[in-house]
Amino acid sequence: MNRERVILHVDMDAFYAAVEVRENPALAGKPLIIGHRGRRGVVSTCSYEARRFGVHSAMPSVTAERLCPQAVWLPGRMDLYVEVSRALRTVFDAFTPTVEPLSIDEAFLDLTGAAADLEDGRQTAQALKERLLAAQRLTASVGVAPNKFLAKIASELEKPDGLVVIGPRDIASMLWPLPVERLWGVGPKTAARLRQRGIRSVGDVAALPESVLALQVGSGMAGHLLALAHGRDERPVEAGREAKSLSEERTYATDLTAPDDIDRALLQRAEGVSQELRRQALVARTVHLKVRSGDFTTWTRAATLTAPTDLAEVIVGAARTLFAERIDLGGRGVRLLGIGVSGLVPAGGEQSSLFADATLERARRAARAADALRERLGPEAVVRARLLRPSRGDEDEDGETSPPEASSPPTVD
Repeated sequence: MNRERVILHVDMDAFYAAVEVRENPALAGKPLIIGHRGRRGVVSTCSYEARRFGVHSAMPSVTAERLCPQAVWLPGRMDLYVEVSRALRTVFDAFTPTVEPLSIDEAFLDLTGAAADLEDGRQTAQALKERLLAAQRLTASVGVAPNKFLAKIASELEKPDGLVVIGPRDIASMLWPLPVERLWGVGPKTAARLRQRGIRSVGDVAALPESVLALQVGSGMAGHLLALAHGRDERPVEAGREAKSLSEERTYATDLTAPDDIDRALLQRAEGVSQELRRQALVARTVHLKVRSGDFTTWTRAATLTAPTDLAEVIVGAARTLFAERIDLGGRGVRLLGIGVSGLVPAGGEQSSLFADATLERARRAARAADALRERLGPEAVVRARLLRPSRGDEDEDGETSPPEASSPPTVD
């Protein structure tokens, strides 16, 4: 007999802002924005009090300041958020071993077999929410459904602190009225194209023959969207899924134009990424470079390394080559610069060379020693001499460090 699948999607409410309020209760009830103010700043996230004024993540800070001038601004503390995220994972693991993290503040949990049905899943979800509140003083919105897509939709319907169940009988009433953009794979361009044809809701998609929808999105995507529109999604919850990538980028208050400033910015980003790789005991096979000029022209380039690494020296070397050989600024300055890595594997699992590079071995020993000092004395305990003088514009820079990138649905655009 086939058991009914019971999938939970847990999404922490305004996570960064909620953690800050937990740490400083005086912020409770106030519009709180996590990000950097100023012309080049961007909102990372914000409290629900700030959202009532129209503020949202990824909004330019100048817009957020105009909409909500009374907001409290904080720069964010990624180390703290990561620490809390790990504590959340401990709570999730106590309910089921089948947990698929999507990001620092959300995850899928598979309760199939542990929960008899969706109603039993709802009761488990309520217990999970109570445990999170008691252990971490944080609220979560949880969706319960027979698959990942519906569970994700359900968790978004009654935020914050929501608990929604979507079963097969609820698809027409709860899924079909939603805008077509809620289907995984429908980006802004595809949504605009569909709306031009009068296809505005999920129900509109569900009512179409596959051959008609294929004329708008292609034959392969048409079947995918129709399945979702009818509430079908067979993807399993993948416990122990490995990180796919890791990156760090910065937007600069003043465009970088001097070659020395750009080079040191590359080293700063490589240093941050390499430290995170070592912290997670990972090495990377591929280096990615992202550059955006002052006129918003954006380049993304990548290079595969001869051997996986967690060293800033190797990562910045690849990034420098990509920048020199495959980026043509044409006299423009650098507004944004980012370095990422992918092809992540556990450190020590890669095949060792019979003729180890002595320079890299020295760099590896130095990196490990520096990591140990930072662990004991703080992140600023060891700084490369080349980075002691900030690049022009760094004093007002804003940006974010990404945790390992979670998988996301395909976007047709």
